[in-house]
Amino acid sequence: MLSENEHLPSREVHCAEALAWMAARGEIPGACAVTSLPDVSEVGLSLPVWRAWFLEAVRQVVAVIPAESAALFFQSDIKREGIWIDKGALVIRAAEDAGARVLFHKIICRRTPGLLTLGRPGYTHLIAVSRRMICPDVLPIPDVVVDAGRLTWVRAMGTRAAAHAVRFARDHVKAKIIFDPFCGVGTVLAVANALGLAAIGVEQSRKRCELARTLALGPSEL
Repeated sequence: MLSENEHLPSREVHCAEALAWMAARGEIPGACAVTSLPDVSEVGLSLPVWRAWFLEAVRQVVAVIPAESAALFFQSDIKREGIWIDKGALVIRAAEDAGARVLFHKIICRRTPGLLTLGRPGYTHLIAVSRRMICPDVLPIPDVVVDAGRLTWVRAMGTRAAAHAVRFARDHVKAKIIFDPFCGVGTVLAVANALGLAAIGVEQSRKRCELARTLALGPSEL
């Protein structure tokens, strides 16, 4: 469906299970993926089953994006039973299995640098991969992004962090569509529209789908 604001580019939000939706849809011409895959606490799976699911999800995201485009993943590490699980490493492993290579790896601060955090890291990985693209020599994204911007919900990536990813997709990948198969309340979709790109999202929760269809952001949030 179109965004309710007729002056913005189009926005589609599909209420569906993401892996099944991607398998049915196939490659999305002109798209670049910007997404954050859910961790084990969000999907109701055991840790080994979630790990296999996560790896398959990354491979499917890479597969539905054109080979000359890119997929950007925001992932925070998790701690389970005293063991840290590096979700960034899982993304890289699965992407390489899908024939992609890493374009860049940045760090997004979720907390003020220097603070001690308990149980959940104060940072997020931003990893871009592609099957054919080469990373530009000049990349206007800091290695460490200190201001992630507003969180539109507790598990969302910050609006300014998302804007870094979408601008890369627009200006360097030359994408026309931003695809987020785990769109939540629609932060990435709203950022994409605000920066002039169409957006496609998938979300299993009907309530979050409704929010994702209407979320709008102002220029100051980007």
